[in-house]
Amino acid sequence: MSIHTDIEDLVEEFDFLGDWEERYAYLIDMGKALDGLDENQKTEDTRVKGCVSQVWLVHETTPDNHILFHADSDAHIVRGLAALMVRIYSHRTPQEILSVDAKAVLERIGLSEHLSPQRSNGLVSMMNRIRRVAESAA
Repeated sequence: MSIHTDIEDLVEEFDFLGDWEERYAYLIDMGKALDGLDENQKTEDTRVKGCVSQVWLVHETTPDNHILFHADSDAHIVRGLAALMVRIYSHRTPQEILSVDAKAVLERIGLSEHLSPQRSNGLVSMMNRIRRVAESAA
């Protein structure tokens, strides 16, 4: 599936949910389903700066030039946001990653207007890190 098809599916999932309490609960469930990271992967180098909560993001590149992302956080909502980023961007080529305007996706989902400024800043920091990884690999 293409990244854009997967994004459409994600937008539909959030559209299906009712109010924002349901959407937050869904984000938390996404975070609970996230594999997370081993403690030895939670280093200063993998920590996403700009987040109030602790967030770690690691990546690896496959032989066919797909980037896999793995993330973790110490806060439930932020872990859900990290899971959302992993779902959108993991198993993609650098070109696919760079073809997506993440802010537009978040607006379509409705997240941009329902997150606190601190969570929004942290999410932007995650998106920027993912973009830098893709730019380096391109």
